[in-house]
Amino acid sequence: MQVTRIIAIRHGETAWNVDKRIQGQLDIGLNDVGQWQAAQVAQALGDEEVDAIYASDLLRAWQTAQAIAEVTGCHPSPHVGLRERGFGQFEGLTYAEIEASWPDMSRQWRQREPLWAPPGGESLVALRERVLATVSGLAAQHIGGQIIVVAHGGVMDMLYRLATGQGLQAPRAWELGNAAINRLLWTPDGLTLVGWADTSHLDQAVRDESIS
Repeated sequence: MQVTRIIAIRHGETAWNVDKRIQGQLDIGLNDVGQWQAAQVAQALGDEEVDAIYASDLLRAWQTAQAIAEVTGCHPSPHVGLRERGFGQFEGLTYAEIEASWPDMSRQWRQREPLWAPPGGESLVALRERVLATVSGLAAQHIGGQIIVVAHGGVMDMLYRLATGQGLQAPRAWELGNAAINRLLWTPDGLTLVGWADTSHLDQAVRDESIS
């Protein structure tokens, strides 16, 4: 059977994550917490057999991938198909600012209308097609092996929906944590879910620090 194992990682925390500011495809780096999270997830993956690491070329994902590369010894390759959803005119703004300036568009966004896109941005349908094509294309190059994919919250959300059959408008009841470990299987028939939102490597590190 043609199977590729995928470890999908969202980048570590950024200052804009904390501020609830839309990053989209703006190039924001990790904050101190995010750099720590990247180091922790790297250590957690140190014993994994990895054939390739692919990462969004945006700095926050690339920094996370580089931390993983230092431990696994597998050099990351950038891929624009793993970028966050393009939010166009919304990028750089907070949720509150978007609601105040464009209440109608904010409603369409909250209701997850599949074909709606922010001005200059991507629709959910376009994002899903991009994520599926990118991840399927990468996984098909490593049949029988395992790859790490480092990307963004929107990409992780699409991977979960694709693997579980959740529709684009289904309310999200799953976590998209920074530096969480998510595991999937890819075959030519699609994605299936193995494990999701493992943050034990982050929890254990916090407990260890509180003891010392």
